[in-house]
Amino acid sequence: MDAPIHPQLLQPDLIVLKNLLRDIQSSTKSDSQIGIEKTSDHDDQSSMRALDELRNEPTVFTNWDLKDLPAGKSFRAGILRVYIPWAQGIVRNSVDVVFLTHVFLYLGTSVPSAAFLYYRFTWVHAIFHVLMQLSYCGSFTLMLHNHIHNNGLLKKDYAWFDHTWPYILEPLMGHTWDSYYYHHVKHHHVESNGPDDLSSTIRYQRDELSHFLMYVGRFIAFIWIELPLYFLRKNKPALALKASVSEMVSYLFIYWLARTSFHPTLFVLIIPLFLMRIGLMVGNYGQHALVDDVDPASDFRSSITLIDVPSNRHCFNDGWHTSHHLNPLRHWKDHPRAFLKAKKEYTNGRALVFQNIDYLMMTYRILCKDYLYLANCVVPIGDQIGMSKQELADMLRTKTKRFSEEEIQEKFYKGRKTQREAKKKDDLYISKM
Repeated sequence: MDAPIHPQLLQPDLIVLKNLLRDIQSSTKSDSQIGIEKTSDHDDQSSMRALDELRNEPTVFTNWDLKDLPAGKSFRAGILRVYIPWAQGIVRNSVDVVFLTHVFLYLGTSVPSAAFLYYRFTWVHAIFHVLMQLSYCGSFTLMLHNHIHNNGLLKKDYAWFDHTWPYILEPLMGHTWDSYYYHHVKHHHVESNGPDDLSSTIRYQRDELSHFLMYVGRFIAFIWIELPLYFLRKNKPALALKASVSEMVSYLFIYWLARTSFHPTLFVLIIPLFLMRIGLMVGNYGQHALVDDVDPASDFRSSITLIDVPSNRHCFNDGWHTSHHLNPLRHWKDHPRAFLKAKKEYTNGRALVFQNIDYLMMTYRILCKDYLYLANCVVPIGDQIGMSKQELADMLRTKTKRFSEEEIQEKFYKGRKTQREAKKKDDLYISKM
């Protein structure tokens, strides 16, 4: 692995990465060559202790770790000394101060900006508004992701606020009301990129641009009807009705505003909607483009782990996607520790770990068929250690192959190869570390 270690990695990411690099060094050097490997530096026990020490450290901002925040008697340090304990009394988990920070950030910038566009529209303001929302969309979506998986982020005393801010902010960020919850929690995690997942990648040749465009286009054009029909097929009429109503009400709201004030609505609601839906599919494509051709129903082999900066620092550890699929209720800060604790299972499951690449770049490099670039980002584990760059590239290429309907029947439905049984085989799916 030749990729450099990014200086802005979160501390838990850095601990796990150095632990994996130690494994690689230990596997590729003889006893006489091993130096640091004979010490306890970055071994499993010391790495786990280091992660435990960081476990209860609150996150206040995505850009800075707690150790980087102002200290002493400065004005900013004084504000933080008041704000952090106050915010910890509001958020459900004391380490999640950052969520309240972001809610205040969006309510204090996106909402006034959108309102002013309706009051006095200018093209310059409209363009800068869209750029601002674009910079927010990743962090907001993954904050919303934590919200929908855990039925809120704040303590029960603040439930009224916890269930209000999403309805204010979702349309401004490009989400229709509640659609992310119905699609992601009630659908995607149930099907887990399998044949019945409407956002599944398995029926597409994942390194072909034409297939990628069909994948994104289908979602944008038809998800409004396909998701309710999916719930009807699964004998869940209540969910079908809720998903349909929430989507239609959102569209009618946008249509009504566009009829009265088209230009503000175009920049405040319509453009963010299209950008968000494209972004969601590009991201999901990168998360599930590399699918094992032998055991595609396994969560270890149908998703990936990224030890990177954008996905983890700014999007609440979204890079630990395999860990999230193994246990969707796992707290976002527990993913690195859960990975290290289950390193043997990841190794036996032939999971894929990457460094220094995010999902957008993953999608781009796959579409470019630049497998050597991707191989250079692989952090090899298990049998992958010792493979040449070309061998890694060839291995990754096999994981973008389209599955025929016959292969889908064989690998997902026949015998023990059902998704449900594959999840039972993945012991970590129900673990709560």
